[in-house]
Amino acid sequence: MLSAKEVAYEVTKALDSKKGMDIRLLKIDQVSSLADYFLICTGTSNTHVKTLCDHAEYTLEQLGEKLLGREGHRGNSWELLDYGSIVVHVFTQEAREFYSLERLWADAEQVDISSIIIEE
Repeated sequence: MLSAKEVAYEVTKALDSKKGMDIRLLKIDQVSSLADYFLICTGTSNTHVKTLCDHAEYTLEQLGEKLLGREGHRGNSWELLDYGSIVVHVFTQEAREFYSLERLWADAEQVDISSIIIEE
């Protein structure tokens, strides 16, 4: 059984492998009971957002994680995958700027993921 942090790292790597952009991992367990982690990522198009979510879902399924909910918004400009301990948010650039989750969750701890993602 993987810890929430290990699961978060695996799905971070999965999004990175599919060219997810500006990936941020927020540890929110101290500021919210919603989850332990929020993983936020940008896709280059609505199709890319869907591809990233499909790959994240596949990766988490392989790890034995149970999907609690998947929600899309306005033709895949934002998709959310809820796994209880981790919530994955994938946006188009415009949707990410509009919703500005990093600003909303400014009290959350930003996890340093530089060692697990490949910078372009």
